[in-house]
Amino acid sequence: MAIDLILAILHHLLIFMLAGVLAGEFVLLRPGLAGREVKLLAHLDSAYGALAGAIILVGIGRVWFGLKGWEFYVYSWSFWAKMAAFIALGLLSVSPTMRIARWSREARSAKGTYIVPDHAIAAARTFVRLEVLVFALIPIFAAMMARGVGY
Repeated sequence: MAIDLILAILHHLLIFMLAGVLAGEFVLLRPGLAGREVKLLAHLDSAYGALAGAIILVGIGRVWFGLKGWEFYVYSWSFWAKMAAFIALGLLSVSPTMRIARWSREARSAKGTYIVPDHAIAAARTFVRLEVLVFALIPIFAAMMARGVGY
């Protein structure tokens, strides 16, 4: 029981941290993005990827070592809907991640004079908005799953 509780706590904390990082990215993606903010955005985006990886690992741990057993998860459509939302979230994050990496390289080479073009910010914000919408589905499906909906 202790391992189940520890994994559940860790899983929830990681999800809340991911939400915070996503919110931070959304706030920083504004016209006039330059210098220090580009560097901060790149760090946040790296944290986003690391947190997503940790969530996957802890989630696998919950499936295999949790009290409900793996059968509870694999036969639940709400679990698979949650997984699909998480995969969609990851796919949506690819474009902003690639843009942020490019902006970070350009900002380093320009030594403080680089300003991200507004059209590039607008394109990245579109993806991040979609990420926020898809992210909102995850706790919905998680609550359904926890109550046995779809099992």
